[in-house]
Amino acid sequence: MTGWRTLFYKEVLRFWKVSFQTVAAPVLTAVLYLLIFGHVLEDHVKVYDRISYTAFLVPGLVMMSVLQNAFANSSSSIIQSKIMGSLVFVLLTPLSHWAWFMAYVASSVLRGLLVGLGVFIVTLAFARPEFAAPVWIVVFALLGAALLGTLGIIAGLWADKFDQMAAFQNFIIVPMTFLSGVFYSIQSLPPFWQKVSHLNPFFYMIDGFRYGFFGQSDTSPWLSLAIVGTAWLAVSALAVHLLRTGYKIRN
Repeated sequence: MTGWRTLFYKEVLRFWKVSFQTVAAPVLTAVLYLLIFGHVLEDHVKVYDRISYTAFLVPGLVMMSVLQNAFANSSSSIIQSKIMGSLVFVLLTPLSHWAWFMAYVASSVLRGLLVGLGVFIVTLAFARPEFAAPVWIVVFALLGAALLGTLGIIAGLWADKFDQMAAFQNFIIVPMTFLSGVFYSIQSLPPFWQKVSHLNPFFYMIDGFRYGFFGQSDTSPWLSLAIVGTAWLAVSALAVHLLRTGYKIRN
């Protein structure tokens, strides 16, 4: 267990030494979203009968921050190591592919949760969401961060240049995150777009997480848990396979 813990510690130090950029900046971005959308739409959008629009936004913004930063942590670490040539020092160690997987995913989960906690604490000044089912909050936060951290490993292994990584994030991760119900309930969409939204796994992460706060959601939290859990297992199997075969890191 010493090996993966050492790599995990190295990955935590990597993002913590620039925490103003990796933790504080995403918190500020989420708060700006809350100020703009909450101020403009507070009196015009009503999602749940007893919940203000600003309160509705908070869980979505928290989860969006968790997902985006969990992905950014593992993906940026691997692509930077590949381009700068420092990945060879990790390859020289007797670490197994499982140790790599555990360290990168665990550090991504930690960064995502730290940013999400920061967003939640700051947004308490604007709205105080309820805690109808706290267990669901923890489950979806951990599972969502793990899923995106695992996707970050795959993206980091696949990309050879920073622009490829940027394309992966800008054309896949960001659209799927913004179209997952962060700023709206999918019940307000036309039937066709509701069906499209149900094909987006990010929707189930956000919806299940929001259920933990309000006890209300657009779909059953058990269905969301099943879909997100299955997605993580499938993505993890691919990531472990790529690490085991040394895909694009041992040539």
